[in-house]
This record gives sequence, structure tokens and C-alpha cells, in this order.
Amino acid sequence: MSDTRYTSSDTPAGAQAREPERTGWTGWITFAGAMMMMLGVFQSIAGLAALFNDDYYHVRPNGLVLHVNYTTWGIVHLLLGITIFLSGLGVLTGNVLARTVGVVLAMLSAVVNLTFVAAQPAWALTIVAVDVVVIYSLVVHGSEMRE
Repeated sequence: MSDTRYTSSDTPAGAQAREPERTGWTGWITFAGAMMMMLGVFQSIAGLAALFNDDYYHVRPNGLVLHVNYTTWGIVHLLLGITIFLSGLGVLTGNVLARTVGVVLAMLSAVVNLTFVAAQPAWALTIVAVDVVVIYSLVVHGSEMRE
């Protein structure tokens, strides 16, 4: 048996696959994954507060953009929080599906929090701002997490 070794001169000019160059944005993607996990926990807490204590929010449900009761809002926030948390775990591993789901969930989270802004304005707008940063870092630099 012969030991055949190929060098870079043996391959045609355009045949080598290039790895995406890692930049400082890899840290931002890790930050986005961690923020998604934290937002998932906070969304879940907000959902549990709406489920267990209707008097927690000072605005009545008819004062919100969508007129639904706080039990419905609680379930929506809880489910959204759990899925964002799980997607954040996947983003930290470099999973492409988790990154795609993370972008969709961050957009959904932004919309849900904009409709919930009357109940908690500062918190809802903070979550929307973090969602925008998460979407940007996942869309533009998400491929850098793959090895």
C-alpha cells in the first residue's frame, strides 16, 4: 500500500472550501444565545405572573392592544419563554435550525411585547430592543458559531 498525500497544489484552484472567518461577532452570538435564555426565563416569569395573579398588572385586559384576558397572555408568554430558552441553548451549540427558530421567535417576541406594552411599557420596550440585537447578530453573523 502506498501512502498517497495530497497537497494544495494537487487540487484545482476553486475547489477548496473556505471556512467562514471568525470575527469578534462570535462573542455577540454567544451573547445572543445567553440573552435568549435569559429572555426565555423572564418571559416565563411574566407569563406565570399573569396566570397566577390577575391583579399584578394595573391595566385591565381591555386596555391592551388585543383584548384578551391575562390567562391567555400568561399562556402565550410562558410558551414563548420556554421555546426562546430552548432555542437559545441550540444557538450556543451552533445549530442552524435553532438559529433560524431563534430569529422567528425573536420577531414573534417583539410583536407580542409591542401588543403588551400598555401593561409594562419599560419592560416591553427593553425586550423589543434586545430582540432586535438578537435578530441582527443571528442573521448577520450566525454562521460563525459553526465549527
